[in-house]
Amino acid sequence: MQGTVSRYDTETFSGAVLTDRGVELPFTVHAVADTPVRHLRVGQRVRLETTGSGAELAITKVDFATEL
Repeated sequence: MQGTVSRYDTETFSGAVLTDRGVELPFTVHAVADTPVRHLRVGQRVRLETTGSGAELAITKVDFATEL
C-alpha cells in the first residue's frame, strides 16, 4: 500500500499518512524504527505495511516509496 504523509512530528517521529483510498492512518515511531527513514515531510510519498482491516487497519512500517 502507498500513501502521502499528511502529518509528521520531528520530535516524536510519529505522524499520519493519507492512503490512496483517502483514509488517514496514524503511525508511531515503531513504524519507522527499522527503516532508513530519519525524516519525512508533508506531501512525501511512502510505502506502507499494515495489519488488520477496516476500523482495525494499522500501520506497522513506513518506508520510502521508490520507483523501480
